[in-house]
Amino acid sequence: MKIENSFEVAAPPEAAWDLLMDVPRVVPCMPGAELVETVDESTWKARTRVKLGPIQLSFLADVTRESADEAARVVKLFANAREERGRGAARATIESSLADAGDGRTRVDVVTDLTLTGAAAQYARGMVQGVASQLLTQFAECLERELVADGDPPPAGGAETSATGAAATSAEPPHSRPAAPPKPVSGLSLGFRALWHSFAGLFRRTRS
Repeated sequence: MKIENSFEVAAPPEAAWDLLMDVPRVVPCMPGAELVETVDESTWKARTRVKLGPIQLSFLADVTRESADEAARVVKLFANAREERGRGAARATIESSLADAGDGRTRVDVVTDLTLTGAAAQYARGMVQGVASQLLTQFAECLERELVADGDPPPAGGAETSATGAAATSAEPPHSRPAAPPKPVSGLSLGFRALWHSFAGLFRRTRS
């Protein structure tokens, strides 16, 4: 299954690239994910918890950075995950491309080639595309908070998200606070939210 998504962050490509290369900081930005171990500079272990209705799945993943082209600003990650109670597995190749969007902003295009097997595939059937879109929205907001904490505030007239605003006014940088255990991502609630957004899009133009 191939999933394509795009989002923008209020930071220049150079700053966005530096953050994207810092995987231990990026992983906690993924909803429901936590970094378990840094094996070496290109290999990590992570855990992701997903809740689908009454079912909660916990995936332990080996994440490898297969390639990184700084000149083209393209990075490819490979994740090989297994559900810790034996209820399926997942394999994903994730390619992220960065491009200058003007006005100090960066466009991030993400192409994910995902394979689910076992019970995990049955639980997630028909929900993956919508859930992925919602997760990337949260991921983008978290990246902006990290970039603001690094001293790269959004330019005037940039994205006006509540998450960015909260980060800009916070007295303490987000990555300096003690990390709370990640809550499992509710695939069911995200699925309903994605469905609602699809209906809302029939009546109003969403911001690209």
